[in-house]
Amino acid sequence: MIRSELLQALAKQNPELRTEDVERAVDTFFDEIAERLADGGRVELRGFGAFSTRERDARRGRNPRTGETVQVPEKRVPYFKPGKEMRARLNVS
Repeated sequence: MIRSELLQALAKQNPELRTEDVERAVDTFFDEIAERLADGGRVELRGFGAFSTRERDARRGRNPRTGETVQVPEKRVPYFKPGKEMRARLNVS
């Protein structure tokens, strides 16, 4: 699903809301998650999962085009851990 499909689904389920209001709500939702992660925090959505960041150590990498060895600096990357209910929904037999 892409962002526009999400907006359409939410607008269809909430016909009393204007399209602009749905878009503003989705933007706010994702902006708040991104801002919390950028501040080093964690976002937990019960029944869905938790977003956090993890540290990646500096390492030596390779430029795939030239084969040259390059130094890759340490960095923080986003991480998602699905919740118990989400895992159960994905693994229904």
